[in-house]
Amino acid sequence: QVLDFGWPDMHTPALEKICSICKAMDTWLNSAAHNVVVLHNKGNRGRLGVVVAAYMHYSNISASADQALDRFAMKRFYEDKVVPVGQPSQKRYIHYFSGLLSGSIKMNNKPLFLHHVIMHGIPNFESKGGCRPFLKIYQAMQPVYTSGI
Repeated sequence: QVLDFGWPDMHTPALEKICSICKAMDTWLNSAAHNVVVLHNKGNRGRLGVVVAAYMHYSNISASADQALDRFAMKRFYEDKVVPVGQPSQKRYIHYFSGLLSGSIKMNNKPLFLHHVIMHGIPNFESKGGCRPFLKIYQAMQPVYTSGI
């Protein structure tokens, strides 16, 4: 059985996608003792870290002695083999996901509208002063707007 849950590199998946991934992994692992999950990633390993970290949170929901041992083995694998989640948005989404699981965060299904963006001051990244910022807006992981420089 192969499932593709891909999303663009250097982005964070929607919380619904993280939920779907964790549920699919958990369903598969709990359906037979010999089942395993193999994660494959093209690109940076931060995306893989998002999935592993999210599943580690997800699997804490129903803990048993066997699951505690499995969790320990997964944590060791995660620390030894997977690059830690590096992008700020990836770290933030793991915290969001953890909040969903604990009930401290509720999902909002109402649409959000971006009316304006205000930048106060322009950072001085270049030796001549200033920088050339631009804005790229995504909707459902698809770019819908890119400003001029």
